[in-house]
Amino acid sequence: MSTMTPEQIMTQAEKLCLQRGVRLTTQRAEVLRLMAMQHGSISAYDLLGRLRASEPQAKPPTVYRALDFLLKQGFIHRVELNNSYVVCHHFEAPAHTSVMLVCDRCAAVTEKQAQGVEKIIGSLAGEVQFTLRHSVIEAHGLCVACTEVEACTHHDCCSHDHETEGKKRGKIG
Repeated sequence: MSTMTPEQIMTQAEKLCLQRGVRLTTQRAEVLRLMAMQHGSISAYDLLGRLRASEPQAKPPTVYRALDFLLKQGFIHRVELNNSYVVCHHFEAPAHTSVMLVCDRCAAVTEKQAQGVEKIIGSLAGEVQFTLRHSVIEAHGLCVACTEVEACTHHDCCSHDHETEGKKRGKIG
């Protein structure tokens, strides 16, 4: 499945919650909506800041409870390296294995399904009678834009942002 629009993400999440008999509360839906509007991953505290625009009294536990619910439902993934969260675009396969391609320069995150890897992980889990619920693999490197910046040798006459070279910018996307 290709990348879903924020509207498709919300519609699919509502539909799956009804089918599963779980409640997509207003706060949970708002956190998912905010994440769906985000291009890439976002931290819990950045989510809290955005949530406070519509719910000024929101506290960190509010966001963490919503994130826990969304993780359990398979609507989002946690990016371990930078302790952030990203919307899953593969709702139709809740037990899929995801590969998170994380840019070490700008911290952009791209999710891809790892269909061949799923069988290997499943086989390894089966050997020890381990029941898999889901798995996420993180791979680190450089996105296309950052590869171009790092390959640039004309620092004085180009339009690249070389100031952030080797650093993670606050903007993730």
